[in-house]
Amino acid sequence: MTLWFRQHRYALAAALVHLRRSPAGFLFNILVVAIALALPFAGLTLLDNVRPMSEQLSVDPEISIFLKQDTPREQAEALAVSLRQTVRDKQAKIVFTPREKALDQLKDKSGLADVLTTLGENPLPDSYVLKLDAFRNAQAGGDVDQLAEQIRALPGVDTVQVDSAWVKRLAALLNVLRLALLLLAATLGTVVVAVIFNTIRLQVMTQREEILVSKLIGATDSFIHRPFYYTGALLGLCAGGVALGAVSLALQPLNLAIAEFARLYASEFQLAPLPPLAMGGLLALSAGLGLIGALLSVQRHLSRLN
Repeated sequence: MTLWFRQHRYALAAALVHLRRSPAGFLFNILVVAIALALPFAGLTLLDNVRPMSEQLSVDPEISIFLKQDTPREQAEALAVSLRQTVRDKQAKIVFTPREKALDQLKDKSGLADVLTTLGENPLPDSYVLKLDAFRNAQAGGDVDQLAEQIRALPGVDTVQVDSAWVKRLAALLNVLRLALLLLAATLGTVVVAVIFNTIRLQVMTQREEILVSKLIGATDSFIHRPFYYTGALLGLCAGGVALGAVSLALQPLNLAIAEFARLYASEFQLAPLPPLAMGGLLALSAGLGLIGALLSVQRHLSRLN
């Protein structure tokens, strides 16, 4: 175990020595990789902030049920039993609104009492509002439409409106954004691997004579390869840190603009940086991409020196 630590400590020290020899090139490569990483990191930060907000939205669906005009009052009131049987085990509140009460509410809210009085006959039907509270998030409301179709088939029902359709649209939009972010991350991850692959290739070429001499005196392939692996991992790790720092700094001016917009809706929504655990995962992912790029480059170019 002591030998293993000694070998890796030597490889890390050798990688740092080489990086100190060309700091400008190393910093430039960090900048290039950080730019590629910043886009998916920013998208992930945005989704992480929007996700809890979307889950906290009022997603308890309400189904408005309007009966036919010629439905007798007795049949309209009896429909509550059928509605209760339709929702079965779902927790629901059923509210019946007689047409007379609906007309009075419309007069009070619209300020058009005189106009409505001139109509003579009440044009509004009896109605029900079915308030469901068994859905905790937008994703869980997928069977509301199926329930609405069953209600439409009940006798005396004229129109059924589902008042939570926008919630499902929001969930669908978030799913599209997640997929787009995944594709973007995969594309830019490939770019990161390619940049580090080329960086390690150039490093191998500049150290060609040193590598040949090491082989002549009996150095193993693992001993020669290990410093290049550390170089790639360090490059990815540093670039990930720069990308996360740039995203965190960019949140400040964005929050100033968001605050003005959110104030119009009586909200205090602000974009927050990713939690430390998520940042640590992204740094590990960045280092992993660097290690993959270095591994591919070393396996390809050092094999030609054997």
